[in-house]
Amino acid sequence: MQIDIKSYLEDNHLTIYVISKKSGYGYTTLHKSFNKKQSSATSLNLRDIEAIAKAQDTEMWRVLRELELHYLR
Repeated sequence: MQIDIKSYLEDNHLTIYVISKKSGYGYTTLHKSFNKKQSSATSLNLRDIEAIAKAQDTEMWRVLRELELHYLR
């Protein structure tokens, strides 16, 4: 299962810079995570979901639900 995180970010008008600034996580850490090729061994991690949720002032479960419903490949 792979998540199309770049489409999610675009659709929600988010950039890695904005997520980094609002979440408190480092830009380089998030940039590496969001731009890596996903495999079954390297999925999106909870830190990434938390960072996205913080940037949108929402709960992690809402982000997870949105990703699951609309951004799985």
